[in-house]
Amino acid sequence: MQLFSVFLRLYSTNVMSIGIKRGISLEELAQRSMQHDKIAQRLLYESLSGKMLVVCRRYVGCRETARDVMHDGFIKLFEKLGSYSGLGSFEGWARKMFINTALTYLRKSNVLRFSEPIDNSYSALSLQNQELNRFSADDLLAYIGLMPPGFRTVFNLFAIEGYSHEEIAKMLGISEGTSRSQYIRARRWLQQKIKDEL
Repeated sequence: MQLFSVFLRLYSTNVMSIGIKRGISLEELAQRSMQHDKIAQRLLYESLSGKMLVVCRRYVGCRETARDVMHDGFIKLFEKLGSYSGLGSFEGWARKMFINTALTYLRKSNVLRFSEPIDNSYSALSLQNQELNRFSADDLLAYIGLMPPGFRTVFNLFAIEGYSHEEIAKMLGISEGTSRSQYIRARRWLQQKIKDEL
């Protein structure tokens, strides 16, 4: 954390006033950052920070904790820039690093072991598209943020990031069955919350 604060203090120059052209790709910024180009590092941070804060917040819930996780993610990103192979998008590669940083935080906090059980009386709810159209993506993300941590983690990994239950099980150190169960329960939880608002 301290290293990141030093980084921000050292490179808080107004980068655009130095005359760097707009439209530099993330891949090019990553290449320049590996060569310790301070301006490129700052631009890379500015280009990714908003998106990666959203990613971190989806996993940890609390905005302040998400900022801390994001900062840790940037430290790892700058330390591991050399391992980016250039295959695939840089943003996708970086996103995985921030997801892994959030998962590491959740594992250390033991929140994945203590997922809140939901009432078994939740039945499968079916929501019509017109009912769902009343909710914006921001509304749905806010509901996801309210989920118990275990539900939220598996829901994010499966429904939003597109990981398989097998991959999730390996990432979280749980069984595939537990991953499937958490996802189904998370879906029911979310459907009930939406139904309650209608």
